[in-house]
Amino acid sequence: MPPPSTTRRELLLAAAAAALAPGCRSMRVDLPPVQTVAGAIPSDWQTATPQSQGIDAAALADVLDAGARLPAMRSLLVVRNGMLVGERYYGGATVDALLRINSVTKSVCSMLVGQALQKGQLPGLSATVGSLLPEAAARVPGSAVTGVTLQQILSGRTGLDYDWSAEDGSFTSAADPVRFALNLSANKIAPAAWSYNNAAVGLLSPILQRAHGLDMAAVASRDLFAPLGIERFAWWRDRAGHPTSWGGLVLRTRDLMKLTWTMADGGKWRGAQVLPAAWVAESIRPRGAAAWRVSPVTDIGYGYLWFTGLLHGRRVAWGWGYGAQFALLVPELQLAIATAALAPRSVDALPAQNNAVMALVAQVVRATGSGSTG
Repeated sequence: MPPPSTTRRELLLAAAAAALAPGCRSMRVDLPPVQTVAGAIPSDWQTATPQSQGIDAAALADVLDAGARLPAMRSLLVVRNGMLVGERYYGGATVDALLRINSVTKSVCSMLVGQALQKGQLPGLSATVGSLLPEAAARVPGSAVTGVTLQQILSGRTGLDYDWSAEDGSFTSAADPVRFALNLSANKIAPAAWSYNNAAVGLLSPILQRAHGLDMAAVASRDLFAPLGIERFAWWRDRAGHPTSWGGLVLRTRDLMKLTWTMADGGKWRGAQVLPAAWVAESIRPRGAAAWRVSPVTDIGYGYLWFTGLLHGRRVAWGWGYGAQFALLVPELQLAIATAALAPRSVDALPAQNNAVMALVAQVVRATGSGSTG
């Protein structure tokens, strides 16, 4: 599960959203401004009955009904063979609601890295932070971070000493998050271990901006969202003005599903190759074990900012946001499941909420027959 420090940050984000809600007179929240891109709400998914796509209709109906018994749930969508076969919203959420995906933002940024590599905007996974951000690196001479590679950031194996419980709050509120990250030291005890490091992942935003000569949110809008018909989103920015790559993206769940399905379909959206197929395969190939657990998934590992594991005997990969936002794909079943949920108010409630939502996801996987009907 994501760390408690993420809890504090994202509870603040929730408070900020509440402050902007209709009927709320005032609430002072110390957060940077949010960038919102508005547009028409498209009719963007073809629908089909669950039976026509090899999913047990009664079992899926039970899952969608069960979502209403989880107070934090806001949406649950199911796509098979490119067809929307299940969709339900809870707690007043609607199809057009922009909902926070929290750390699933990391997985979206991995998709942007794959596109940049394909276009030659980035030199390769072995490129170091020092070569990708030379001006920033020059301002922190002797930084251990300058030798960290892009691949190490994506795989969560930077070898850096980062204690989220003590440092995440300082990082997310830092006036210069890049300098903060560059001041991290090498972890000499467990240099190859997987670790959750928001500061390291936060470097992807300025790296992509420097590579493209364009703000990362604008890059995402142009290269990833536009081809998928994603026209409305919001993205939080850090105090230096960068859209945050460690979290902060806000989407309709239908649009989160577009990203999820594109990954499930080998990088294609409606027949067009939006992401390199090889990048998709590499992103969801585990590079080793991850420390977090969510039941009933087993053999949990980590690819390139995507969690991996086994669910009812099927290989799965998913983006994982705080509060049980899941963007889960089962490539062998041509199945994708996306959820949105509110952050719990206590970190003690987080494991149970993660497990409860993943249990619903697991029931959908179990209810899906083998083979494609599309």
